Amino acid sequence: MDTFSGCGLCLPNLTQLPLHHLRDHRPPICVEIKPKCGFLPFSRNITKECKRKVCRFCMHQHYKLANGKWKRLSRYCPLDLFSGSKQRMYVALKNLLEEPQNNLKIFKGGELIFSCKDDAKQQLELNDLIQHLRPYFPHSNGLYNGHQPGKAVLNEFIQVICSALLSGGDSNRSGEPRKVHLSESKPHCEASPFPRDLLRNGEHFTSLPKDSVLAKILQVQMLDNLDIEGIYPLYKRVEQYLEEFPRERNRLQIDGPYNESFMDTVKNCPAEDDGSVEYAVGKVHQYRVAMTAKDCSIMITFAPCEENEEHQLNLEKPRFTYSVSILDLDPKPYEGIPHQHKLDTKIVNYYLRSTQAPPPSSLYKERQECTLLFHAV
Repeated sequence: MDTFSGCGLCLPNLTQLPLHHLRDHRPPICVEIKPKCGFLPFSRNITKECKRKVCRFCMHQHYKLANGKWKRLSRYCPLDLFSGSKQRMYVALKNLLEEPQNNLKIFKGGELIFSCKDDAKQQLELNDLIQHLRPYFPHSNGLYNGHQPGKAVLNEFIQVICSALLSGGDSNRSGEPRKVHLSESKPHCEASPFPRDLLRNGEHFTSLPKDSVLAKILQVQMLDNLDIEGIYPLYKRVEQYLEEFPRERNRLQIDGPYNESFMDTVKNCPAEDDGSVEYAVGKVHQYRVAMTAKDCSIMITFAPCEENEEHQLNLEKPRFTYSVSILDLDPKPYEGIPHQHKLDTKIVNYYLRSTQAPPPSSLYKERQECTLLFHAV
């Protein structure tokens, strides 16, 4: 806590549920997910074709591994989570549980029970998590659909998370949630571990319910329709303008305030570049808001409930009351754009170097220069 700060924020504890919802002795379970970017960029400004095929998160894994941030590659892919397909979402969440890094935390009664710290040598213990979850899924403690007990508990747990992420209040007359297809880009990442043969039949390319938390986050993320390669020249246009007219910084709301006027600039930015600084500022602000959505967290808190309880997840057994919240919505700083541009270049270049096989000629040359020495024994 900064004791020298002139103000502070009093925020709710999102790992808990209101007391009137808790009629059961079992404390609430809270899952915090940092989903990251859920689409592939489709801007014509992109210079590296791999960015249209492999998502930023999957490419960034190679860079983090090389720099010692993590010891193992995560098999989680955000495009699977944002797909709306329960099978792809299941695979994404299962991979998060196996390698959470800093994208997954689980709380029980407000206490952290599962996460991955910055120490890359940390050994993850799913068995401990299963023991915490057993009381919430009692019918999974025996063999369930042919699964071993621990696996059955995790399966049920993942289904609860999927249901919460897909839940929404907007339904049509048939009771089915309205779907919304937001992305204009390729609907899957080539680095995803989801089986390609299942993707070919097309049944796993679906859409998100319009009112779901994932659809709302994805819609904001897609305000970045130019990619950092298209934004950086516009940033330099703004910088050149501010060098000539430094007093315009406040009018253009470079440092806020983040009020209705700021949001009007974000929502009403022209679609085509007219060469003005207003267009450049609008696009830069859109990018900053999109980057905030790409780095936000989702908090899913649930606890066992009775049949007549409100805000229930649509599950057969057991029943849970739940809440879904979004946090970590601090605006991304304007000054961070040059860093994002450099980081993007590093990530892409390292990914290309680490995944491209050496040319056959070089392999042949290595074999030519190899010499075997035999010694008498």
